[in-house]
Amino acid sequence: MTPAAPRITPLPSEMPMNPGETPASTVAQIVQSGTRALHSHSDSARLDAELLLGKTLRLSRPGLIACAGEAVTSEVERAFASLIEQRLRGVPIAYLTGVREFWSLALRVTPAVLVPRPETELVVELALQILPKQQPRSSAERACSILDLGTGSGAIALAIASERPQSRVTGVDISPSALDVAIQNSRDLGLSNIDWRLGSWFDPVPGERFDVIAANPPYVAAADPALEKLRAEPALALCDGPTGLEALSAIAGAAARHLFEHGWLILEHGSSQAPDVARLLERHGFTQVRSHLDLSGNPRVTLGTVHPPQ
Repeated sequence: MTPAAPRITPLPSEMPMNPGETPASTVAQIVQSGTRALHSHSDSARLDAELLLGKTLRLSRPGLIACAGEAVTSEVERAFASLIEQRLRGVPIAYLTGVREFWSLALRVTPAVLVPRPETELVVELALQILPKQQPRSSAERACSILDLGTGSGAIALAIASERPQSRVTGVDISPSALDVAIQNSRDLGLSNIDWRLGSWFDPVPGERFDVIAANPPYVAAADPALEKLRAEPALALCDGPTGLEALSAIAGAAARHLFEHGWLILEHGSSQAPDVARLLERHGFTQVRSHLDLSGNPRVTLGTVHPPQ
């Protein structure tokens, strides 16, 4: 069934109003009121307001501009006000709209998964630098294999699979609800070269090896005040212990056994954790260990390689 059209109508220019009647608000006015409400709660108040009204009216941002002078119904205003109230309580925009763009891919997002961040695209960028663009020239050649640990929405796995369609990508998550989101995203994007598995870290891939293992594991320390601002997102994806290094240490300690010779481990981490993560990798036999800066200039991703199989 075709969805009902958005409830907006052109404002009449000379229609008399009944005494005491409140004039209908326009799209532009609703955006302005939402922007004012969010001003002290968001660094992108106007963008947030536009996205939330676009969600309510099922319109793109250009569509909102085209309809700026048109009136909205009281039903739309109430629905928009509810979204603004949720945003004021700290609910991420991606949960309210149900969508987040990552690596130019429109991903479904629910409260079961961490909201994909722009800095995580650095993990994808580094993986693609390692993985050859050429597809295997014969059936005898092995396709490159990638393991994404703690895949969540599937962002890293999906981005790599879209760029290397001949590769073999495996996405692992311990949360069934998160894995459901990843599977739906792969269906929406038509990406079939991904194998989704349920379990903790390397448990679902016993005895398997990969060319690249990538992970954006929970790395926020239990006492970090940042957790309060992130309270709407799944705690399992944010914090795994008192130091924030517990998951990173577990992955670094087991990764070499699951890498082919000259395979790479790529880990996202907190901006202050690069030295600790580099030491973890070196302690577990990784070489060529180096950290890379995100777009904000913070050390965000550390990687290393293994030589002899371990």
